[in-house]
Amino acid sequence: MKIEFLEIHLEELYVDGKAKSKKYRYQPQVVRKYIQKINILKTVSKIEHLFVIHSLNYKVLTNTRGRHSIRVDDRYRIEFYTKEEGEEPNTIIICSIADLSNHYKE
Repeated sequence: MKIEFLEIHLEELYVDGKAKSKKYRYQPQVVRKYIQKINILKTVSKIEHLFVIHSLNYKVLTNTRGRHSIRVDDRYRIEFYTKEEGEEPNTIIICSIADLSNHYKE
């Protein structure tokens, strides 16, 4: 699949391994896993193929208008949505890296 990034810092993390803005700095192991997960997203031909890779913990998010997520690690997940461009290739648009530490708090 083709990958696009909604925010520049997400692309910087993937391409450069770090973001220019200090607001979006992550531990090196988180960035390494983020890059690995994006590379996995690039290799799948259909979004349904993510279901069989159990380590991704793929989910369709509720209340988020068609967003999906995969886990980076126990603390972070990548949120994305897909854009259809005809038959193939589909495009995955990376929206954010969500911190799960406050996920269940109200």
